[in-house]
Order: sequence, then C-alpha cells, then structure tokens
Amino acid sequence: MLADIVIASVAIVCCIVLLHPRLARARLWRATITPLASIIGSGFLIAGPILADATGQQAWLAMLSLCGVAYLFGAAIRYNIRHVEPVLRETADIPTRTIERLSEAVLAVAYFISVAYYLSLFASFGLRLVNITDPTLSRWVATAVIATLGAVGGIGGLRELERLAAYTVGLKLGLIFAVIFALVGSSIFAMAAGTFAWPALEHPRGLNELQIVLGLVILVQGFETSRYLGEEYDAETRIRTMRWAQWLSTAIYASFILLATRFFQNQLPAEGGETAIIDILAPLGGIIAPMIILTALASQSSAAIADTNGAGGLLSEATGKRVSVKVGNILTATAAIAIIWIADIYEIIVYASKAFVGYYALQCIQATVMAARKRHSIDASIYAVGVIIAFIVLILAVPASA
Repeated sequence: MLADIVIASVAIVCCIVLLHPRLARARLWRATITPLASIIGSGFLIAGPILADATGQQAWLAMLSLCGVAYLFGAAIRYNIRHVEPVLRETADIPTRTIERLSEAVLAVAYFISVAYYLSLFASFGLRLVNITDPTLSRWVATAVIATLGAVGGIGGLRELERLAAYTVGLKLGLIFAVIFALVGSSIFAMAAGTFAWPALEHPRGLNELQIVLGLVILVQGFETSRYLGEEYDAETRIRTMRWAQWLSTAIYASFILLATRFFQNQLPAEGGETAIIDILAPLGGIIAPMIILTALASQSSAAIADTNGAGGLLSEATGKRVSVKVGNILTATAAIAIIWIADIYEIIVYASKAFVGYYALQCIQATVMAARKRHSIDASIYAVGVIIAFIVLILAVPASA
C-alpha cells in the first residue's frame, strides 16, 4: 500500500510539472515535445516482452541498437532540414523534388499502418481493464475506434480532438517517469536485501533474433515529425530539439528495459502478448497495472489522432490538393481497418516498421545526394550507410511469434 501511495505521488508531481502552463508555453519545450511524444508511445510497453523473448538479458542492448539506428536516420533528416529545405523552397531540380514527393507518399502509407498499430494496442490495453485478451474482440474494438476517428476527421472535427489529445502528452510522460521511478526503487531495495538477480532467459540466437529486432523500428519512430514543423519553428530550432527528443527517448527506453529485465519472462503468451508488461511488472504494486493501461490509452489515442491528421495532410499534398484532407482522413481510417483484419499485432508492427524505414531510406538517399553535391564526403558516406541499413531492414525484418 505504501509503495502504491509513493508511486502515485510521484506520478502526480511529474504530471503537474509537465502540464504546468509555463513549461507548456516554453518554445523549445514545445518543439521538443512533438517528436518526443511521437517516439515514446506504447512502444516502450511492448518493447520489453518482445525483446526479452528475442534477445534475453541483452534486451537493453538491442533497444540501444534500435535507438542508434533511429539516430542515424534522424541525422539524415536533420541534414535535409538544413540543406534540402532551402532548395525545395526555391528552384529545386527534378530529382530532389521527386524524392521529396515520393517520401511524402511513402510516409502517408506508413501513417496508414501506424494508425492500425496504435489503435490495435489501444484496444488490447483497453480490454485489459476487464481482463480480456481476445484478439478478435480487440479487432472489433479497434475497428470501431478507427471508424469513429475517420468519421470525425471526415467532417472536419479532427483538429478539436487533436487539441484535446495534446494534453495527454504530459500525462503520458508523467506516468512513464513514475513507472521508471518504481523500477529504480524496486532495484535498490532488492540490492539492499541481496535478492537482485536477472533471470536466465532462453532465446533464439542467430539470424532470426536479428530479424525480429530489425522489425521493431516502429518502436523508436516519430522523430521525423520535426521535419514538418517548418511553419512554426526555424530550421535550427527543429534540428536542436529533434536531437533532444532522441536523446531523452533513448535514455527513457534504455533505462526502462534495463531496469525491467529482472522481471522478464521466457516466452510471450499465446494471447495478449502485446499487453504482457502489465503482468510482468505486477510485483511492483497494485497501482502499476492501471497506470500502464492509462499510459497506453493516452499514448495510443494521441498518436493515432496525430497520424490520421498527418496522413490526411500528406495525401492532400502528394496529390496536389486533388484529395482533400477530410477525404484523406477517411481513406486513412479505411486502410487502417483493412490492415487490422489481415494481420495480427506483431505483423502490423513489422509492416509499420518497414513502411517508416522506406521513408527513412528515401530521406537518407536525399541527404546522400545533397551531401555529395556539396562535397561533404563524410556526411555522404554516413547517410549512404543509412540507406544500406534501411534496405537490410526492409529485406530481413520479420514479426515476433507469440
């Protein structure tokens, strides 16, 4: 009971600080929170069980590797913000504009899949409130939520929902910090009592292990949102705050996985594996389960709204305004519903990862070409490596199996 009170108090304090009007008005914080909120969704909740199943005690190293790959992709996008955007605003050559248009189209498709991913998790965690892990029922709930979102977006109300969802960012981060605090406290007490130990987790070794990890890029996706904040922030602000968002998200992901490792289990359950973290962290206290569920619901709803709106806008841009944003929102919802019914959550995760990696590949190509033109040979070499890594992910990534 005392532990629950302490954890709840930490969560409340964190939320108060993160939702404080002065912080909310801080320009650099607002520019940081947009990509940070996209990166840190419920991905950090499903990452642990999947990585533990695939990599055992090395789960935190696998997580760091994913964050490192994401940082490389982010570096390419930051280079494009600084060097490609000015060219696009003036008289860009046909190849540069073609790559950019293709990138936008691929990102729109990635958003289709990510909406399915976000709301599949939303439904799964929501049903855990009543202790249900039925995948078919989860699909129906996700379908209903997506259909509602699409209908609202189709009649022009999505902006209002998006403003409401913005308040969930502080709530989500506050709850995440409280869970990490609980993990730190638990580890300290276990060390003091001499009971701290990591379980011996059996897991596959070799190519299959690598393929599963490669299929989890969606867990660290979201930093690219800084690329499309040009109307609100100048290039240097977006570059700097994207870095901050990636550094902070890496710290949160790595510390969470490292601290949670001693609670990991050998195998994902046959059903409800995406919500396994609720049961895994149950020893921390009775308040942890509702906190995790609330975090997941806040994360997934805000992310799904943002990506539905983003997809609608990108579709409109990619078609030269021939498709309106409202119609784009409806198309996004329709595609997301179709994806939910043809793939399970683990397949959707890989599909979403590959879609975003396709976008990152194009952005790396854009950065490589521009760096070569400017004779930035080291930069060109680095971004070329990003292209290679992206194609490896596209070819090799496979879903985890429950």
